[in-house]
Order: sequence, then structure tokens, then C-alpha cells
Amino acid sequence: MTTLAARPRQAWLTPLVHVAALAPLVWIGVDALSGGLTVNPIQELTSRTGKIALVLLMLSLACTPLHALLGMPRLLKLRRPLGLYAFLYAALHLLVFAVLDNGLDWEIILETVFEKRFALVGFAAFVILTPLAVTSTKWWQKQLGKRWKLLHKLVYVAASLAILHFILLVKSLALRPEPLVWGFVLAILLIARAPFIRRQFVAMHNRFARPVRIPSQPVSGRKD
Repeated sequence: MTTLAARPRQAWLTPLVHVAALAPLVWIGVDALSGGLTVNPIQELTSRTGKIALVLLMLSLACTPLHALLGMPRLLKLRRPLGLYAFLYAALHLLVFAVLDNGLDWEIILETVFEKRFALVGFAAFVILTPLAVTSTKWWQKQLGKRWKLLHKLVYVAASLAILHFILLVKSLALRPEPLVWGFVLAILLIARAPFIRRQFVAMHNRFARPVRIPSQPVSGRKD
């Protein structure tokens, strides 16, 4: 008789995500209090919050293909916290622009949004992310039914707009190709969601991650 060894539950991944996602916010606070936000603190805050939002958004999109490849169910549960943290930093990014950079002057804010392409594209990305964050709960999933999945596929549109926002901000992509790298990453994640590719990932996982079997020890005894 043999028994299957219990797989690790990967419960440590959830607290790790919370710590890793909040650490940059703590770092920003420390730098703000210690004067470590460079000579242009508003620009530094805008840059940091925007980049962190993009990183977290990409990580949330990577959970599904990584689950198919690694066979770790816990990864699917990380999509929501990662997405919500991405929305948090995107909201902070917008607040820095609206409050610190423009003094909450709505005339200047609206003029910037509708006259500068990078601002309009970035604002559009945030508008799309907002209903996704609001409807991320199980209650909303139940209320919307099949429409919930259709709605949340808009996250790829938001991610594309976020990268385009980054591209429009960069003066020279040759000198600073970072936005193009993110575009390549998003393209890979989109390809990884194709049914054929996902089946290949699952097949690879099944091939290399076979369960470990522990042989049972024979019971020995002596006759009186």
C-alpha cells in the first residue's frame, strides 16, 4: 500500500504578497520624512507610484499562466490582492498628479487630461480599473454571473493603456526602453492565456511534477 505525500499549501504566499506590496509604500513614507525623494519630490512620487502600480498589475495577470505551469492553486487567489494593490498605487499616482502637482485645480487638471495624450490614456486606464476593483468581491461575482468574467477581461485593456501611458511619457525609447519591455511582458502574458498554450503548460506540469509516493512499511511480528 502506498500513500501520496501531501503537497505544501503555499499558505506563505498570501502574507508575502501583502508585505511585498505594502513595503514600497512604507519606503516612500520613510523617504518623504527623511528628504530622500530627490530634488523633485512630486516627480519622484509620480514615477514611483506609477511603476509600482504597473508591476503589481502585471503580477496579477501572471498568476493564471503560472498556475497552469506550476500547478499551484494558491496563485489564483493572489490575483485579487495583487490587482487591488495595483489599483491602490494607481489611485495614489492620480492623487499625486491632481493634488500635489496641480493643487486640485480642476480647470488645470481637466485641461491637462484632455489636451495631453499621456494624461488622457493614463486616466482612461484608471477609469477601467475602478469598476474592476469595486466588483472584485465574491458578492459582485455572484451578482454579475457570466458578465463578471467579461468585465474583468478589460484588465488587459487597462494594462495596455497603462503601458501606452508610460510610452508617451518617455522622450526617447532608445535611451529608455523600459515601457517596451513591459509591452513585451504583456504580450507574453496574453499569448500564455491562449487555450493551446495553457494546455501545453498543464502538460508540462503533469510531466515534471509527478506525485511522490512513499512505500508503506511491512508490519513485522513474531509468533508466540
